[in-house]
Amino acid sequence: MHSYIARANVDHYIALLNGADLMPDRRSAITKMLISEVDGLGHDLEQLEFFENRAATGRKRVETVAHLRDGFAFGTPERRHAEELLVNIENLQTLLEDTCHRLRRKINSRGL
Repeated sequence: MHSYIARANVDHYIALLNGADLMPDRRSAITKMLISEVDGLGHDLEQLEFFENRAATGRKRVETVAHLRDGFAFGTPERRHAEELLVNIENLQTLLEDTCHRLRRKINSRGL
């Protein structure tokens, strides 16, 4: 049951961090909660698969937002807003990718 709740929390935090309207202090607090939730999950193949799926979805989101940003003219408020959103999404993606790498290392070190 704990794993189910932790995964639901992870998905909730990811959804919040994908939002465009978070103030930096709120984004930082949610990121810390996400990291705490990730650290509390097990280090097995099931968790790795969960995070690899989230990372794959995140890569698609980065591509989508980059494409959206590129559709706006330089110097416009829309472009600046899209660039800020892209930076936030890329930061989240880095966290997800790092989590996958950490889980792979832990799993491989145990010989599983």
